[in-house]
Amino acid sequence: MDEIEITPYDARWPALYEAERARLLPILSRLGLIEIAHIGSTAVPGLAAKPVIDIAITVASLDVVREQGVPEIESLGYLFWAENPDPHDFFFVKGLSPHSPQRSHHLHITLPGPRFDDRVRFRDRLRSDPEIAQRYATLKKAVVARLSADREAYTLAKTEFILRVLHGPASDACAAAISN
Repeated sequence: MDEIEITPYDARWPALYEAERARLLPILSRLGLIEIAHIGSTAVPGLAAKPVIDIAITVASLDVVREQGVPEIESLGYLFWAENPDPHDFFFVKGLSPHSPQRSHHLHITLPGPRFDDRVRFRDRLRSDPEIAQRYATLKKAVVARLSADREAYTLAKTEFILRVLHGPASDACAAAISN
């Protein structure tokens, strides 16, 4: 079972990102890489997190990634979520196999724009504001206590908080629309 677990911060996470980045760069460079960043809670020193390294990537063309890159990225141990309902965000998971039942990395591949920018801005807000980071950690732990077996519900339950951090209280209407 793919249960969600929140663990204390691990000082090895930045090095794990850098190692994976180095493995990905030769492939991504051929696929039109524009930008790559360590995002998510593992990118925030001191923050409790799911022990999964999230990597955001922008490319010049998603069609090139779909046509040429999926097999190459999968050769590094990733699974491509071909049925992702979001056609603007390619999602790969590393570590889900009969030999490794624990997720270790997520790749989020998009075109340049708000999807990438908001992920980096949220990470930066958590890095720069310990109070917001602590509130986020508390929220994640509370959500996991209720929804540890439902990744989609877990992600959705954090949406309002993330939108408020990024856009302020005016985003409440957006959060309500997303959750309905």
